[in-house]
Amino acid sequence: MCSVNLLVTGGRGLVGSTISCDIRTGSETDLRDNILCDELFKKTSPINVIHCAAKVGGLGGNMNKKGEFFYDNIMINTNVIESCRKNGIDKLVCFLSTCVFPDNPTYPLTTNQIHLGEPHKSNYPYAYAKRMAEVQIRAYREQYGVNYVTVIPTNIYGPNDNFNLDDGHVIPSLIHKCYLAKKNNTDFRVWGSGEPLREFIFSKDVGKLTEWVLDNYSDVEPLILSTSKEVSIKTVVELIVKYLEFNGTVIWESDKPDGQFRKPSDNSKLMSLLPDFKFTSLEDGLKETVEWFVDNYETCRK
Repeated sequence: MCSVNLLVTGGRGLVGSTISCDIRTGSETDLRDNILCDELFKKTSPINVIHCAAKVGGLGGNMNKKGEFFYDNIMINTNVIESCRKNGIDKLVCFLSTCVFPDNPTYPLTTNQIHLGEPHKSNYPYAYAKRMAEVQIRAYREQYGVNYVTVIPTNIYGPNDNFNLDDGHVIPSLIHKCYLAKKNNTDFRVWGSGEPLREFIFSKDVGKLTEWVLDNYSDVEPLILSTSKEVSIKTVVELIVKYLEFNGTVIWESDKPDGQFRKPSDNSKLMSLLPDFKFTSLEDGLKETVEWFVDNYETCRK
């Protein structure tokens, strides 16, 4: 039986692919199945685990596949956390999402608000599944004394994302739409008004921060991974248009939903722990992501 130091679930995805590890799982391992999940842990015998695997998507995916998003995510999280316990994992870093926060919070988002109300109606099944990962880890810490922690990244983007037009997150979906509009000489149609604000963080930055968390952070309080810089969807679209050199017409479909208008987060704890951390600018990160997508169009997830 081989022994590895670090197992990254979802290790071929957006964040997992940026993390240095001994073994990484991808779609070939069905973590929804507790038997298969436990077999993975027994086979690889990891010492530490970073849990990135999830069924994720943008506004369309969350709204149209609510049952799938709840079931898949709650089973994945439950099985991975329990396999960590049963197999004596020293340290687990588990990914949550800003979707866990209630629909009507006090801004900026702080971790003491996670369970203070219903999540936004557009993604509540995914949000509740992620909330339950935090509950399970908190309960396991109290009963079993394990060193499991959670992190809450804001909107992550970068190479190796899912660029699916229907189920992808906002940035990869917009990149793909703009790419096709340029290729087919059609209009670039964007859902909503472009006014909502989001905090975007580059995947490679998240990878670096996660490796730091694995080695240095042991608090029960989830750690928010955020730049705390808000940017409008309109600004993102303008940058994508620039980097793809799209010269056509952008049409804003105002009859389509915007989702939550804004959800700024409080990254003061992260900055107190890592005051000198340098985030990749949105301009640099988007340029790299667009270039990666163009270069890997035939083989990337879409």
